[in-house]
Amino acid sequence: MAKSQKSREGKTEQKQGSRSDRIAAGETVPAYVEEIIGRTGFRGEITQVKCKVLKGRDEGRSMRRNVKGPVRVGDTLILRETEIEARRIRSKVTKGAYT
Repeated sequence: MAKSQKSREGKTEQKQGSRSDRIAAGETVPAYVEEIIGRTGFRGEITQVKCKVLKGRDEGRSMRRNVKGPVRVGDTLILRETEIEARRIRSKVTKGAYT
């Protein structure tokens, strides 16, 4: 026979200001791609770029971001947030460049 469970009626409220809410609720910010640093990811599907924020609170800040999909110097990225920066690529050999 299964144990009976008490219902938690008071615990149904969600936390206010959770991280996913803050990112989704914030405005998007354009950034200009200045330089392509290298490829990363398990199969080399991610491109790490250096971009300059064009508008918003961090205007003029140059930061490193990971981009999935085709990208080249001069493109404009739309960033959902500007607080988090990508980690540096450490190895000399880039992923997916063994051939």
